[in-house]
Amino acid sequence: MAKRDYYEVLGVERGASAEEIKKAYRKKALQFHPDKNPGNKSAEEKFKEAAEAYDVLSDDTKRSRYDQFGHAGVEGMGAGGPGGFGGGFTMDDIFSRFGDIFGGAFGGSPFGSTFGSRSGTRRGVRRGSDIRIRVKLDLKEIAHGTDKTVKINKLRSCSHCGGKGAVSDSDMKTCPTCKGTGVFTRITQTFLGQMQSSSPCPACDEEGKIIVNPCNVCKGEGVVKQAEEISFTIPKGVEEGMQLTITGKGNAPKRGGINGNLLVVIEEKPHPDLQRDGHDLIYTLFLSYTQAALGDDVEIPTIDGRVKIKVESGMQSGRILRLRGKGLPDVNSYGVGDLLVFIQVWTPKKLSREEKELLSKLKDSPNFAPNPAKEERNFFDRMKKMFS
Repeated sequence: MAKRDYYEVLGVERGASAEEIKKAYRKKALQFHPDKNPGNKSAEEKFKEAAEAYDVLSDDTKRSRYDQFGHAGVEGMGAGGPGGFGGGFTMDDIFSRFGDIFGGAFGGSPFGSTFGSRSGTRRGVRRGSDIRIRVKLDLKEIAHGTDKTVKINKLRSCSHCGGKGAVSDSDMKTCPTCKGTGVFTRITQTFLGQMQSSSPCPACDEEGKIIVNPCNVCKGEGVVKQAEEISFTIPKGVEEGMQLTITGKGNAPKRGGINGNLLVVIEEKPHPDLQRDGHDLIYTLFLSYTQAALGDDVEIPTIDGRVKIKVESGMQSGRILRLRGKGLPDVNSYGVGDLLVFIQVWTPKKLSREEKELLSKLKDSPNFAPNPAKEERNFFDRMKKMFS
């Protein structure tokens, strides 16, 4: 099923402010909240759809990419698809990330559920840190898309203790400071009477339990540093500086939670012959006097190999030949650019005596006298014609 427009999902205009988007999301989230619609699969999907839309439109970078390229522009950035809200995120994840929208502390639900909480404490779901890498692509990989596999050292959940920091429950005890609530409550006497304040328990880091016999592999941290091979697909048409987000492939958090993301920054390898200009490619073709005057069949490079083109007789320096569809694809599949062949007639710098004599005989010939057509006389007119 095709994705709906994110602005349509939230019911806002494209020029909506951040506050309008936030209010619209809160309204939708409250309307389709699972606690308010128990067992209603349709409401649950709409709840996730609204969260996905808000995830993109509340982030300036993602919103800009979405406005420019649509859904394809934010693929791999945590917006739907594999790893997105519709493909693996739980309700805990949504409340952990957007809990403040509902007015509950640390991702609490406005309807009294335990979404966003853990072991009955106020702590939100832990999230591991992101990992950023750079991947270099040549123009052929950019044109067709590519699959990449990278090997990185990252924090992974300890397999010996299951990421808990302790092998069994008997190796943990209830925190004596917060009595297992994860919240430290302090009562202070003031001139107005007793004042009560609450804060995350510093003794157990809001977990409500303390490890008395830590795992001997991870030393109670719940994570270990290990190498991992990660495979992912880079869509065609990406550009220098674009960042793809591979959800859940970053570092694991200490003692449970959700993994951070792998951020893949795109770098373009320079091509020996072709230059990129948006979706178009530019190639400068140097012709000799004789080729330009007589015409010729010449080979030029393209992304997928060399092709032969015909140079008509009387070709002028500065002409642009356009090979349609030989450029790069739009990242949002809106078309393919062109290959622009910029003609330059090469003037020899050194001539033999025989060559000089031959050219001297020709220089006074009427056909060698400059006689440009009207549209060729003005450089700026030629440039306008080229891009019209």
